[in-house]
Amino acid sequence: MSTQAAPNGCTIKPVITTKQKAVSVNGVVISRAAIARETQNHPAGKPIEAWLAAARALVVRELLLQEARRIGIVPEPIGDAEGRRETDDEALVRALVAREVVTPQADKAACQRYFNQNRARFRTPDLYEARHILLAAAPGDREARKAARQRAEVMIAALLQKPAAFADMALAESACPSGKAGGNLGQIGPGQTVPEFEQALASLPVGEIAPVPVESRYGFHIIAVDRRIAGRELPFEMVQARIAGWLDEKVRRVAIRQYIAILAGRAEITGIALDASASPLVQ
Repeated sequence: MSTQAAPNGCTIKPVITTKQKAVSVNGVVISRAAIARETQNHPAGKPIEAWLAAARALVVRELLLQEARRIGIVPEPIGDAEGRRETDDEALVRALVAREVVTPQADKAACQRYFNQNRARFRTPDLYEARHILLAAAPGDREARKAARQRAEVMIAALLQKPAAFADMALAESACPSGKAGGNLGQIGPGQTVPEFEQALASLPVGEIAPVPVESRYGFHIIAVDRRIAGRELPFEMVQARIAGWLDEKVRRVAIRQYIAILAGRAEITGIALDASASPLVQ
């Protein structure tokens, strides 16, 4: 359960000086070894980016720990359902944030406004009943993919002339197990197929065969959409609690960033610069 990353995904923009100094917070040095260990929690494209993220996280952590000790918070570690238990430092940070970062909760009116402005987010997804024929070709095999595309184009031309032949062609040609069922995939929802396939389903008119093969990492697909079941809007009452959770978390994250910035503005930090602010915490 132990981690040294900054709480709640807070980000403070780092600035590296030309001549790197030791990283410290109010005279407490954060060793290079500690920063090196912390980098494993901050994957990045470049080593320096991981180092900066790790240093930033440890500086924020040290700021919070120093403040918790200054105001006399006593650590009371708790555990979770899987038997993991907080360290004293984790307990201190959690208690400090709970005590000092108090934010209002979203009321019904705020949730209703968000719902009205984002109705498209609160609906069940469209479902499709579709068939396909897969002509398999490995991603790196250029010759095989070229041949699969050409074969798919020939088959589509034949199917556009005789759509009733789809099931027999799927049984004879498809590399997908659905070929044994005439290519029938049943009902398909979001995330059940590769993105290219989903896009084709959404754009293809019901009752038609795609006029061009759809390429994916598996090869080339000949697709027919038999039915589209439109999603429906969810009632506000069903999603109100979810919206309240989103809004509360958004306000809390902003408040935590502001609180950290205030602590940074009062502290003496070397080796890395954090955006600091003397503004009062938004209540």
